Amino acid sequence: MESFRKLIKGWLGKVLLVLFLTPLALVGIEGYFGGGNKDGIAKTVNDLEISNKELEVQTKNYKDQFLQMVQGDESLLNQSYIEQMALDSLIDRALLVQQAEKLGISLSDAQIEQMIAQQPSLQVDGKFSQQAYENYLRSINMTSQGLIQNLRQDHALQMLVSSIRDNSLVSQSDIQQIANLQGEQRTLFMSSVKLDDYKTSVKITDAEVAAYYEKHKVLFKQPASVDLDYVLVTPAMVANATTTVTDAELKQAYDQYVTQQNKNAKVEVQHILITTDNRTALEAEKIANDVYAKIQSGLSFAEAAQQYSEDSSSKDNAGRVDGYEAGVFGDAFDNAVQASKGTISKPVKTDFGVHIIQAKAAQVNVASFESEKARLEADLLKSKNANAYSDLVNGLNELVVSSDALDVVPQELKSAKLVTANNVTLATQNTVLADPAVKAKIFSQDVKNGDRNATSNIQLANGDTVWLKVREYREAGVQPLSVAKAKVKEKLLNQKAYEAAQAKVAAMLKDFKTLPSQQVLTKHQQSFVNAGVFTRSQGLKREIERAAFSVPEPKAGMWSVTTAQLPNEMVIIGVAEVKKPSMDSISAEEKQQLAQLYQNYRGTQLLKDYTEYLKSVAKIK
Repeated sequence: MESFRKLIKGWLGKVLLVLFLTPLALVGIEGYFGGGNKDGIAKTVNDLEISNKELEVQTKNYKDQFLQMVQGDESLLNQSYIEQMALDSLIDRALLVQQAEKLGISLSDAQIEQMIAQQPSLQVDGKFSQQAYENYLRSINMTSQGLIQNLRQDHALQMLVSSIRDNSLVSQSDIQQIANLQGEQRTLFMSSVKLDDYKTSVKITDAEVAAYYEKHKVLFKQPASVDLDYVLVTPAMVANATTTVTDAELKQAYDQYVTQQNKNAKVEVQHILITTDNRTALEAEKIANDVYAKIQSGLSFAEAAQQYSEDSSSKDNAGRVDGYEAGVFGDAFDNAVQASKGTISKPVKTDFGVHIIQAKAAQVNVASFESEKARLEADLLKSKNANAYSDLVNGLNELVVSSDALDVVPQELKSAKLVTANNVTLATQNTVLADPAVKAKIFSQDVKNGDRNATSNIQLANGDTVWLKVREYREAGVQPLSVAKAKVKEKLLNQKAYEAAQAKVAAMLKDFKTLPSQQVLTKHQQSFVNAGVFTRSQGLKREIERAAFSVPEPKAGMWSVTTAQLPNEMVIIGVAEVKKPSMDSISAEEKQQLAQLYQNYRGTQLLKDYTEYLKSVAKIK
């Protein structure tokens, strides 16, 4: 622990840092440590500011999560909704942080230091590693004091959230209720009544159509859609256009391979650091020049590092910087590494102090020409065919654009076909038209403004190429009555037929409420089929499931009966028996799982209610 304290207070304390600790659900790890760069305030929650940068980072976190759900298709995302979610989450977090501070929930510096030291990513062989820690610190964005403050804040927040969410009470009746919802079994009998028999006597007036349309406009929303033509060209259509590779091409490819291998060779870097912690930059530079002169006079680099370097992690290891990567120490350091390969650099100034650098390229074992020949030949053939495909696409593209027509493609390439597609929307699953690049072109502002020209070539994510031409574009919105009229009439016809069918069986439904089921069936001669025993979410149509599980448990010998409306059909549903799971039949492990399920649900709701209360009394602007 003492080594950690020295490290965090030393020269690396000036390096900006972040630690990958367990993230809180309310905000992503990037949101914790976005740094101090504020480019404007998005919201102020009481006296706590939420910067535009924080909102941008949190929005990206949510966007990335949603993109995974839609397989990376950004066109399916509602950006404004995601931005509002991000802002709401940051406001909630700010309120809870402030409340935790009011309640005195906090961790000490010693506890935070111990947490950092115990992070697995900062350990080697189970022990805290200064080297691992330093390597990580060099590339990140927060002061050590800022880190401690954020960790204290975040863990106070986590403790407050956990105290609310993880300690909600769950009773035996709660567990029984969930068990009933999950495991209740209902024996169902069903009878189907076709509505076509009732539709012949139903009359629908224009006034009824107009009234229904005005009242239910939300049912007639339509997404933006287009009618278009497209033609697809794939690399397979010109596969194996080239089948030979010359010896000269192979030789050139091998030479390039050797050059790249040498270029990619890892560099071994040693340095001696004189910091500016307790001295001026000029004083540090003078000391570094003196050390450099001693090395030039015969002092070995390793001995000089041992005696003079103030980098505690490398001085005892000949100044070696383990795992050196360009960009970690800055351009000045990297330039010196490149210039000093095989030599020792003169003192170089960086943000960390003044360095003397020695670097050499690691030895590279390059494979022989014979061992690489087959791979190089395959790569060359692949490249040649790719170039042939590219040349074909470029030629076809000139024809399409100059003629503003798609049929020129199948005229030139017989295997290509012109395809027509109507009512294409953002949700279309056609493998070509669902490509994000294609949808971006179809629903571009140019198309909305009336562009009906053939597009230039569009490359799909899988490497295929498509050209398309929009024939008609329809904006998103509510369908006009003239378009929706047929659908409205169909809905009214079904509804009136359903009501007529209900009226015909009304007496039977009334009898089911007071008489034994067998007596009702005998009296009304309605044919029912034993559908079987069902639990919720067991394959019943949604309308039938909702109806079947909405009626009360029947008395012995009776049915609880209701109806459900399907397209062109009314289903009469009789619940003959209800079996609820016995608590004795549920194992201790299952009870624990049910209790945890309900506790999570109730705890989340309590946390939401608590946050809403804090929001109601806060000053948010």
